Amino acid sequence: MSVFLSALLLILLLPLAASHASPDEVFARQRELMLETQLRARDITDARVLRAMTDVPRHLFIPDSLSADAYEDRPLPIGYGQTISQPYIVALMTQLLHLPPQSAKVLEVGTGSGYQAAVLSRLAAEVYTIEIIPELAKSASARLKQMCYSNVFVREGDGYQGWKEHAPYDGIVVTAASTHVPPQLIEQLAEGGRMVIPVGSVFFAQYLMVVEKKNGKTTMQSVIPVRFVPLTGEHGKGWSP
Repeated sequence: MSVFLSALLLILLLPLAASHASPDEVFARQRELMLETQLRARDITDARVLRAMTDVPRHLFIPDSLSADAYEDRPLPIGYGQTISQPYIVALMTQLLHLPPQSAKVLEVGTGSGYQAAVLSRLAAEVYTIEIIPELAKSASARLKQMCYSNVFVREGDGYQGWKEHAPYDGIVVTAASTHVPPQLIEQLAEGGRMVIPVGSVFFAQYLMVVEKKNGKTTMQSVIPVRFVPLTGEHGKGWSP
């Protein structure tokens, strides 16, 4: 059955099934629909990423008042001027890392609600994530511990400097837009590792970039135009937008 037909069948059956299902079952079916219409229907093909996106309950990483919108194809506010990225972007950034199975170590800059870190935890051995907003760092840490994501480690601080103590990293994900690729993060990237980061101005164009370190050289590739909240903290000192 084609992706289109599978998605159409899910759309038609979901309201009927929801009337006889528990909330957990309804959300699970919404994740299946998300998988078919937002991820498989585009270019998300990595089986491990698809499985992680199915396993992680996005509705538990957003305010309760927005739970009905949890699996829609759009970002949602999480407070303090921050957002949780749309599911497709989370899946795409994860897929672009090309993480090796089982043993990968990943750094995330911008924990937010903890959703991206939870998805990464399904593919990596260790995930280190930094959040500059104290309230979000505290709530994300508590949420991830309560949900038993035991391989995710949260720190409150400025992610622009990275987390040198645990470097090098096989993958680095930056979930806020920077006017440039932070040199400290490049230094903390392992040989053969990849960084996925939105680069550009808050007021003008932003592009999702893949930075790869190979044979002592760093290459950059533009993937798609995006729109992220800005990276804050020490970011931008001595640089021009």
